[in-house]
Amino acid sequence: MAAATGSVATVARKMIDSSLLCNPISSAASSSSSSPSQSSPQLSFFDGRSSSGRRRRAGLGRARLNLRCEVRAEDKKAVVVENSRVSSISALEQLKLSAGDRYTRERSSIIVVGLSVHTAPVEMREKLAIPEAEWPRAIEELCSFHHIEEAAVLSTCNRMEIYVLALSWHSGIREVTEWMAKKSGIPASELRQHLFLLRDNDATQHIFEVAAGLDSLVLGEGQILAQVKQVVKVGEGVVNFGRNIGGLFKHAISVGKRVRTETNISAGAVSVSSAAVELALMKLPESSATTARMLVVGAGKMGKLVIKHLVAKGCTKMVVVNRSEERVAAIRDEIKDIEIIYKPLTEMLNCAAEADVVFTSTASESLLFYKDNVESLPSVGQEVGGLRLFIDISVPRNVGACISELQSARVYNVDDLKEVVEANKEDRHRKAMEAQAIIGEEAKQFEAWRDSLETVPTIKNLRAFVEGIRVAELEKCFSRMGDDIPAKTKKAVENLSRGIMNKVLHGPMQHLRCDGSDCRTLSETLENMHAINRMFDLETERSVLEQKIQSKMAQK
Repeated sequence: MAAATGSVATVARKMIDSSLLCNPISSAASSSSSSPSQSSPQLSFFDGRSSSGRRRRAGLGRARLNLRCEVRAEDKKAVVVENSRVSSISALEQLKLSAGDRYTRERSSIIVVGLSVHTAPVEMREKLAIPEAEWPRAIEELCSFHHIEEAAVLSTCNRMEIYVLALSWHSGIREVTEWMAKKSGIPASELRQHLFLLRDNDATQHIFEVAAGLDSLVLGEGQILAQVKQVVKVGEGVVNFGRNIGGLFKHAISVGKRVRTETNISAGAVSVSSAAVELALMKLPESSATTARMLVVGAGKMGKLVIKHLVAKGCTKMVVVNRSEERVAAIRDEIKDIEIIYKPLTEMLNCAAEADVVFTSTASESLLFYKDNVESLPSVGQEVGGLRLFIDISVPRNVGACISELQSARVYNVDDLKEVVEANKEDRHRKAMEAQAIIGEEAKQFEAWRDSLETVPTIKNLRAFVEGIRVAELEKCFSRMGDDIPAKTKKAVENLSRGIMNKVLHGPMQHLRCDGSDCRTLSETLENMHAINRMFDLETERSVLEQKIQSKMAQK
């Protein structure tokens, strides 16, 4: 038991030290100047000799403990010196007396840290892009930090967003930002200029807007909902894709479906692939829209959508370059009466020489088209405008931006698709307002559901408390009855005690359970929870903190 307590104390102290070390000057200042009623953005240490420390000890009614924090210049590490009048004090009491009880007073926060097409250029987004196969590893790395309990990654061509459940929202933001900087090689100071940071209700509102297609370049885009679904599919096999973050994304999927059903927001809307086709047709002379020679490089999901949208616009022939013919053959079988010519990747440049418009949508992490090899291609005819168009919807990019410096070619990437979405602004605005009303309702329901989770530890602790009494009294009873109790009698008495316990607990349990759908009922449920915690002295907040610390220890 002592060893376990020591381990918890070690981890608890590391959690505090890591927050303090991120800004030791502001932490020291807050401990000397803040009043006890004020919450500081940094964890503060209260010295036992200060008036604020005396007030804090009196308020807590705990053993007197002197703590001071020294920062060694030689190793830059904080050392906590303890002079206690009580020899046996638990790790959690140390944590509470060192102002770490902030973790028990505040609920863990849902945070999103990210960048999107609205906040960062494609050059930065491609450095932060995480392939789907690496999402589980990214979640594991994020949850190895002291303050992060759960995580999820949403990485697409238009956005890279990290969702976490954090013990401390400001420490969680710092840890995620540092991880992103290390992952991308972009200095944190530069990265912060493009990041957006949202917490709790704002984070919930954001992912619901994303799933509904309100945050996409093209309003109502359907592809993003499929990508949110993929986050859940990948996360279900990952331990740290937990109840809060998992519940958030599952609710977001429901919101996305409801918005599309009730507002018809996706009617006339297009995906990124469709917008790419629209942009190409906008740049071509109207007379050549259906006769221009089309080349599609990549036959994955995006490439397949490009082909479908080209067909929808009247294109009857195109060349598709891919590593293997299998996917192209499958597309050919699905889309009848269209001439789709397969070419291997080795013939890509030869195919580009015979194309007027080149769409690229591959997972290649390096460029496929450079300025030198495009410059050597033959010019296209004036009937298509005299310019070879490269529409690059890949992240990382497949086509070098410097190709646009040539007089014979122009390059457009995902950021240039903004031209396509300028049409029908009034209609988009009306549908967006309808969608926002739905999202507002759904966000309240989700937050109410999260609030309802607060009663779970109380339910567990109350049952454990009563079970402890039942077992203790049962053992006393059996000891009085002697050693020769028939097994049948012993079983009957045990069942009787368990039945009485369940009957007694039925009422309190009913008043502690709430699905979060009714705010009035939820408020009453939380009042009941606090009352039961007080009546039975369950110390639920401390037990929850202990579970969190032990969980972090298990991860280590």
